[in-house]
Amino acid sequence: MRKLNHAVDRFVLEHPRFGIPNLMRYIIVGNVIVFFLLRMSGYAAVMFLGFEWGQVLHLELWRLLTFIFVPDTTDPFSLILSLYFMYFIGSMLEREWGTPKFNLYYFSGVLLTIITGIISHYAFGGGYIVGTYYVGMSMFLAFAALYPDAQLLLLFIIPIRAKWLALADVALFAVDVVGALLRGNYVRALLPVAALLNFLIFFWCDLMDQLDRRRSFSRHRNSHQTIQFQAAVRRQRKKEAEQGYRHKCDVCGRTDTEWPDLEFRYCSRCAGYHCFCQDHIFSHEHFRE
Repeated sequence: MRKLNHAVDRFVLEHPRFGIPNLMRYIIVGNVIVFFLLRMSGYAAVMFLGFEWGQVLHLELWRLLTFIFVPDTTDPFSLILSLYFMYFIGSMLEREWGTPKFNLYYFSGVLLTIITGIISHYAFGGGYIVGTYYVGMSMFLAFAALYPDAQLLLLFIIPIRAKWLALADVALFAVDVVGALLRGNYVRALLPVAALLNFLIFFWCDLMDQLDRRRSFSRHRNSHQTIQFQAAVRRQRKKEAEQGYRHKCDVCGRTDTEWPDLEFRYCSRCAGYHCFCQDHIFSHEHFRE
């Protein structure tokens, strides 16, 4: 997986002019056109656009591309939300990555979707696919990985960070897979897996590096050589509460509780931590190990 990730970065560097600028605009326009065709003439009018490997073998090659323009919903309001979501996420990814990498990410998701349809055709005897719902969900996972703390409005009302929505997205993938398997809809079960695979191809190195940093931080935090400041503060406060003072001179025995106006210092030349009052900080005999 790491080699695939490096291959993607190398391809982008070697082909800076690859891809279609503002790709999502064309995708959205195509979806709108097909939606109106669907509303005017019914579903039968757009069936020839969906992906079906058996028909592709009969030289209906346009199905390899046209299925991405078929909307996932027939409800106008849901379509508007879906297309706005796709345009916003796609524009942000293209701005962050550049046109070549974003196009590669989108079309690799489409390619994996096609491969899923082919596998389903030969393994289960069916593989008709319309729309790129899970490709869009894969785009959102990429957005959340790049901008985990971005604030999004759930239902245009509730502010929530992108990383929490991404976790909900992954959970929804799992629910879709289980539900599709229970219904015997195996192509529907494979599509979320293909979307996650597309995400991992592009983000595997970042995820592994982040995991290594977390492991390193955890080892460092739990190391006996690391000072646990919060625990040390709690122990110090507990000790002060038990002994009734904070500072005590190692020469005369006076404490800051009994003599609140007295200044106390710690000697850097003594072995260990030894406290002295202002009268003995310069006149005491240094402690040796």
